[in-house]
Amino acid sequence: MAKKSKKMQDALKKVDATKAYSLEEAVALAKETNIAKFDATVEVAYRLNVDPKKADQQIRGAVVLPNGTGKTQSVLVFAKGEKAKEAEAAGADYVGEGDLAKKILGGWFDFDVVVATPDMMAEVGKLGRVLGPKGLMPNPKTGTVTMDVTKAIEEVKAGKVTYRVDKAGNVHVPIGKVSFEDAKLVENFKTIHDVLVKAKPAAAKGQYMKNITVTTTFGPGVHVDQNSF
Repeated sequence: MAKKSKKMQDALKKVDATKAYSLEEAVALAKETNIAKFDATVEVAYRLNVDPKKADQQIRGAVVLPNGTGKTQSVLVFAKGEKAKEAEAAGADYVGEGDLAKKILGGWFDFDVVVATPDMMAEVGKLGRVLGPKGLMPNPKTGTVTMDVTKAIEEVKAGKVTYRVDKAGNVHVPIGKVSFEDAKLVENFKTIHDVLVKAKPAAAKGQYMKNITVTTTFGPGVHVDQNSF
């Protein structure tokens, strides 16, 4: 096991691993124990009591955080004709068809989100093996396969985040930056929390949310008391 740095050791001493903190305490402590020299991302991690292998227990979607993420995301749009012009007018960073597909197959990934109109999915589908593993494949569930490209682009630029349960039943979502005011991080947290509560599969039995943790990019995890908010 790699030896922890002195900064990390000091940060860990401030967090009681056996305690679940109130949401406000957890956010403040996560910021206090941030050890990165840059404006680190604050993230919430959920351990859910679901079986992602079953189709009716897969959780996936997107939500616009009220205070954004602190990061301006670049958007690539696959569209043609009038929809391509609409995407450009809405502020898309890259707009195209087969030309962009070829660049991506050649190893180009200078974008954060991919949006596509339904009629372009035959072309985009060929990119599944390279976009899929990176979580960049457009999907109707996240609002990235749509004819309303203006809305899709505006939401991404406003702070839209996607969430998806992994094979182990975990969901990781960014809720802002260390530089954010505590209240804004708390508000963003509550927004994603409400969405995940509503996304509980009917087939999920027992305690749905087993564990909630707030952390920063390189900082220790801080457990959140689910009864505190």
